[in-house]
Amino acid sequence: MLSRLTRPRALALCALPVVGLLVVAGLAPLPYALAQPGSTANVLGDVKGDPVITISGAPTRETKGQLRMTTIVATGPSADVDLGDVVDAWFRTDRAVLPRDTVYPPGKSDDEVAERNLQDMEKSQDSATTAALSYLGEDPKKVKVSLHLADIGGPSAGLLFSLGIVDKLDGDGAGGDLTGGRNIAGTGTITADGEVGAVGGVSLKTQAAARDGSTVFLVPKGECSDAQAELPQGMQLIPVTTLKGAVDSLRALEKGGKVPSC
Repeated sequence: MLSRLTRPRALALCALPVVGLLVVAGLAPLPYALAQPGSTANVLGDVKGDPVITISGAPTRETKGQLRMTTIVATGPSADVDLGDVVDAWFRTDRAVLPRDTVYPPGKSDDEVAERNLQDMEKSQDSATTAALSYLGEDPKKVKVSLHLADIGGPSAGLLFSLGIVDKLDGDGAGGDLTGGRNIAGTGTITADGEVGAVGGVSLKTQAAARDGSTVFLVPKGECSDAQAELPQGMQLIPVTTLKGAVDSLRALEKGGKVPSC
């Protein structure tokens, strides 16, 4: 049995291993990635001096307003994320803590991940072009579309690419500017038949959009709740499931009609 004089010292000695474990845990790398709002790009404009969308084989028109694709930036697959980083991000609205395996394929290097993201972007561009031309009834053998967006990977710009093509060709018979002169942002994958898919990170993307002046955000319908979680003040959310639905919603917005909401 310990005396009263020796008990505090004994407790202190017993606590040392616990403190040591906490210190180690705080410094040890954790299997997470940290994400934050990334860049946005107007697909109707130029990036680094080159137009994002170039079309030949059909009449095009000058567009007004903006259609901004949005991104997030995440720590790389080999980056060390410790407990301090996670705790800091947990209490910030402009950061997100994500399991690393949900962001990056396990066992892949930074270079391998970058290469895969570029391949996903190329596939997304092909699907976006096919979806837009099909929606407009244009012959892909006659109408050629080139999409250029350097240094950005992944498939989440598909919807915005398709909308940009539709706006430039103006072949849906509705006439007028698709954006109504607004700064509109959004995200969503797209299939060749025009189906819009979820992407993740939408609460961070709405913040990137607001930072760059957007007041309307197109979000895959299934991610409405995520988009509302940290929605910037004054930002209007429009849920979408198809390219046609997105175009219809923007046309209604332009004319002051009823627009779907989350």
